[in-house]
Amino acid sequence: MDVQDLYLSREGLAKLQEELAGLQQQRVEVTQKIREAREFGDLSENAEYQEAKMRQAFIEGRIEEIEVTLKTAKIIEEENGKHINGGEVIVGSKVTVKFNGREATYNITGSNEASPEEGKISNESPLGRVLLGRRAGEKVALATSEGEREYQIVKVG
Repeated sequence: MDVQDLYLSREGLAKLQEELAGLQQQRVEVTQKIREAREFGDLSENAEYQEAKMRQAFIEGRIEEIEVTLKTAKIIEEENGKHINGGEVIVGSKVTVKFNGREATYNITGSNEASPEEGKISNESPLGRVLLGRRAGEKVALATSEGEREYQIVKVG
């Protein structure tokens, strides 16, 4: 598994497609605003025109970024809401680990879906990288700024 690959869940794919559709609608609206602002004459001192052009640049950049992501991303395959993994930690797995006497559960996601606050960690993160390819019962070590931390993999789903 190449950590350079970009992974998306079906949910992440749907969110990106929805965002793309919204941006494409905004593209039409901002083009109209630019057309209207041009009618006011001197564009060098037209704040509406400058703002619309900046918004257009942002929209076009984000559309291009999403389109590239959609073309190159690998979709995480799931069956009945559970990732197909055969017990091994891969992108899409839900992993429960134990460290310092506490347990935590993480979903291993692609980098663009990572949200540590929601328990979603990237396959490219330090913890995500050491968990990949491991199974329940195994221990992994992770070097942190406070020293090495050992994690026991409790469950892989």
